[in-house]
Amino acid sequence: MVREVVHDVLFLGQKSEPAMQADKQVAIDLLDTLKAHEEGCVGMAANMIGVKKRIIAVNMGFMNVAMFNPRIVKKSGSYQTEEGCLSLIGVRPCTRYQEIELEYQDMNWKKQRQKYNGWIAQIIQHEVDHCNGIII
Repeated sequence: MVREVVHDVLFLGQKSEPAMQADKQVAIDLLDTLKAHEEGCVGMAANMIGVKKRIIAVNMGFMNVAMFNPRIVKKSGSYQTEEGCLSLIGVRPCTRYQEIELEYQDMNWKKQRQKYNGWIAQIIQHEVDHCNGIII
């Protein structure tokens, strides 16, 4: 189900709680909402649809992928950039890393550990920040 996008910075600034297997429908709604906004959005976090759970959805170029409890365990190659957000107006400066290693659970609740770089790594970092209550 496509959900309304949250713009309340007080809500978005709160840390999200760990996701559970029972939160799978939230991930499905998040994927539906990301698909509905694909022209101007490449990633979303559950708090952007009003749910304070550690769930993100990321456009991998060929498909959208949901990740539960994402945690960046390694990062390298810091750089400065500017990002926008569907929940905010305009763009803002931020620091990102060229390469990251991420641990998360997939839709089948299997633990994954993968390396990402470039644009996809940047999207993941933005969405993990959302889970931590960090707004660009």
